[in-house]
Parts: sequence; C-alpha cells; structure tokens
Amino acid sequence: MFKMHLLIGLYLSCITNTYAEDINIKLSGEVKQGGYILGKTSPKNLVKLDGKILDVSSSGDFVLGFSRDDKKNHTLIITNPEGKKVTKTLIPKVRQYKIQRVEGIAKKIMQPNPKAVTRAKLDSSQVRAAREITSNLTAFSKGFIAPIKGTITGVYGSQRYYNGKPKSPHYGLDYAGDRGDPVKAPADGIVTLNVSDMFYSGGTMIIDHGHGITSSFLHLSDSYVNVGDKVKQGEIIAAVGSSGRATGPHLDWRINWFQIRLDPMLVLKTKPIK
Repeated sequence: MFKMHLLIGLYLSCITNTYAEDINIKLSGEVKQGGYILGKTSPKNLVKLDGKILDVSSSGDFVLGFSRDDKKNHTLIITNPEGKKVTKTLIPKVRQYKIQRVEGIAKKIMQPNPKAVTRAKLDSSQVRAAREITSNLTAFSKGFIAPIKGTITGVYGSQRYYNGKPKSPHYGLDYAGDRGDPVKAPADGIVTLNVSDMFYSGGTMIIDHGHGITSSFLHLSDSYVNVGDKVKQGEIIAAVGSSGRATGPHLDWRINWFQIRLDPMLVLKTKPIK
C-alpha cells in the first residue's frame, strides 16, 4: 500500500505536493477548469493521463491541463519500472465565467463575409498546426511571467451573447497598452509561428515552451523575432498593436496545452517544482 500526502481542497482544487513511499511524485497547480498542472517524478517512470502517455523530461518534468468547460473525472497513473503504480483521480473544479449579453446587433455584422470566413479558416489551420508541435523543451517547468505590465481588461472564459446567440468564449488575458509597447517572452522557448495579418487576430505569434505548452500573442503591431528563433524569458519579442479585429491597442495573451486552452492567470500562479 502506498502512503500519499496531499494538500487538497474541494474537488482537489489545489495540489501542491504528492508523495508515495516507492514512487516520488510532486504536483503543482490548481485542478479546476482552465487549470495548469506541473508534475515531477523519476524520469524512469511512466506517466499516463486517461490512458494517454505523457512526455516526461530527463529531469522528470511533465505537464497537463484542463479546458474551460471540463467536467470529466481524469485518471493520472504513474508507474515505476517494477510495475508499482500510484493512481489519482483529478476532478476539475467548476468555475463561473463572466457573461455579457448585447442586443440590437445589425444582421450584416452577425453574418460575416464568406471570403473573410475562408481566410479565417486558413489562419486557424496555421495556428492549430503550431499548437500541435511537441518538443523536449522544459521551459514550461520553470515558471511564467506576464508578457506586459498593462492593466488586465479581459479575462479567460468570459463570453458575449449577441442577439441571444453565444459567441466563442475569450481564451486569453487582455492587457491594455499603447501601440508599440514592448511585449516580453513569458518563458524561454522557440518561435513557431509569426504572421503579421491574420483576419481576426492580426499580428500573431506563437512560442513553443515544450511538451505541448505554447504562448500565443494577438493583435501585434510589430515583431522582433522570426520563426525558429530561440527566445529567453523577459526578452522583448514584439509590440502591442490593434491589428486584426481589435477595437483598440491591447495584447491578447493565450496559453495552450496542445489544443486545450488554459487560463494564463492560473499558469502565472503555478509555482515551479524544485
């Protein structure tokens, strides 16, 4: 029988450290919708989430996350080379998101131009491909900093209803800023996408931080790095803008675990595991 120590809240809402007698495991982060979980174990151990094998770095680091509306029970299993296992059930805590209802929107606005729709689909395919990249980088395990010091004006999970019809939720953090304000890399990584004129998001950059964790930066007015460039945490990589379908200059920063959209605020709060 394995003895485990957990600091937990309702629904396992906050995990800090987990230990097993024969299998050493540490977890950091909040088990909630949009949550980001860092893990550390022996690099020789096999880590599975819901039957899917997760990458484990040479230092034993791994990562996982939960989507905005995730209500599933997830099973995390760590198995050592001798076949001994530790199993944990992770149940994301349900969140309440900010909802705004707007009526009286003109019909022509509610029905986008077909050419714009086609272009947006092409943009989306490029973004999706960049978010599918997996690498052995471990920058994700070392902590994140905010990419800009501006006031937060939009939060993860919020959603608008126009004429009673729901639009896509907002999946990032919006930071107020002036055109040209510097945008910094929130963590080390490699630039995997840099497009200056996407239809909705305008100047768009994606940085790979390893193991499927990526940062996306939207509505940029300029960029100072190219695809394939290595960047360091705190390095100035771009400038705030209002490109694409933005109503004014600001930075929309997003974090993904592959195609799962995470809450950047929770990512900022998650402490690296020593």
